Amino acid sequence: MREVDEQFLIGLAEIAATLVGTFLVGVFFYLDSEQRRVRRAGAGADRYIRAGVRGVFLITALPLIVPLALANLDPIWGALAFVVLGAMLLVASVDSSFRIVRYRHEGISVTLAANEIVSWLVILIIIAIPWVLGGWVPPPRAFVPSLVLALGAGFLSTVALVMHLFDPPPKEVASTQ
Repeated sequence: MREVDEQFLIGLAEIAATLVGTFLVGVFFYLDSEQRRVRRAGAGADRYIRAGVRGVFLITALPLIVPLALANLDPIWGALAFVVLGAMLLVASVDSSFRIVRYRHEGISVTLAANEIVSWLVILIIIAIPWVLGGWVPPPRAFVPSLVLALGAGFLSTVALVMHLFDPPPKEVASTQ
């Protein structure tokens, strides 16, 4: 694998920042929407949405913060940032999976459940890759596959969450059948 330059890492962080900003705008639109007020009747689904939003922010924070640390600091700081964010992401994924199982009868779609399963696999791969490729303190190039995979997973999780929000609220589904 060839050496990764600082420009590439900064570009990766810029892409992640754009994804975070776009997602943040979407979250604010959802919070202000009438659909959210209707969905509040099913508080469990709303709790899952919050957990999902947290997960998307964490998975996109990984390719935002780690490349900045790798480009500007010693590799150990990038590795520490990766470990901390990876642990937070793993805990958030456990929490959102628990919420899907607990509130499955409150209108959580199959798309979100499938996204959770895929996310679990991707998160485990993301966390393992740098250490498989680079040892105890991986060089910056060992993080690149994980960071690119995290960007893709963040995008797919955003799509799954948005598609779920386009579904009619649970009470409307019951009234149309």
